[in-house]
Amino acid sequence: MPELPEVEALSAFLAERLTGREIARVQPVAISALKTYDPPVTALEGRTVGGVSRHGKFLDVEAGGLHLVVHLARAGWLRWKDALPAEPPRPSPRNPLALRLRLAGEAGDGFDLTEAGTKKGLAVYVVADPAEVPGVARLGPDPLDPAFTAADFAALLHGERRRLKGVLRDQTVLAGVGNAYSDEVLHAARMSPFKLASSLTDEETARLYEALGTTLRDAVERSRGLAAGELKAEKKVGLRVHGRTGLPCPVCGDTVREVSFADSSLQYCPTCQTGGKPLADRRLSRLLK
Repeated sequence: MPELPEVEALSAFLAERLTGREIARVQPVAISALKTYDPPVTALEGRTVGGVSRHGKFLDVEAGGLHLVVHLARAGWLRWKDALPAEPPRPSPRNPLALRLRLAGEAGDGFDLTEAGTKKGLAVYVVADPAEVPGVARLGPDPLDPAFTAADFAALLHGERRRLKGVLRDQTVLAGVGNAYSDEVLHAARMSPFKLASSLTDEETARLYEALGTTLRDAVERSRGLAAGELKAEKKVGLRVHGRTGLPCPVCGDTVREVSFADSSLQYCPTCQTGGKPLADRRLSRLLK
């Protein structure tokens, strides 16, 4: 799933290509992706893009007072085309295309929103205010906001009885951090994903805050200036533990371990994060019985 660094990079990538340009056509293909109907997506046609921004994992394209807000979900992506096909897109069970936006001009450039797989989660909204999107309205503070201080972070964790992994992924607590970067932040902070947030000392809270900012800023910097099609590969290359089960930890050389859940998994280094002790993987334990 695209998380804060990739969506930030996509926002910058689109801002360079869309700002000041007129939208010629918006063609929805997967009707299930449309979460609002009034105004329709076609209301964007003829409007000039004023800017592109990010709210957590949501992309926001502002055009003439309306906002095209997109959440790419787990398997969605944005594909830029310097020359889109002239023929209109057609719905098909084998076609991953969800929506096409074409800019005015002879070049016919623009982007496609696509979503792989059968489990559809990509969401497209057209609203007068991004806060009208429920997911945006519920967002917690952005961890890269200069106004988000260590004291603010400590206040969020105070009395929080959940495990750190779940707290970092909760969009109502922090905006933009998902499964991958929560693993990376906890590895950088040398903390167990199962540690209770309320149990952190002041020193541990400060260390986690620093790891959160450093990890996300480094990922954003690595992605800066990359084309949309290069961002997924860059994300994988930059990860230290997430998605690296069975490989050596780049810090200590221990084997990266995994804990599996119903629809996701986490990765961690026992030496760096859990005092050398493997975490219980109950799903795996049931399979071995």
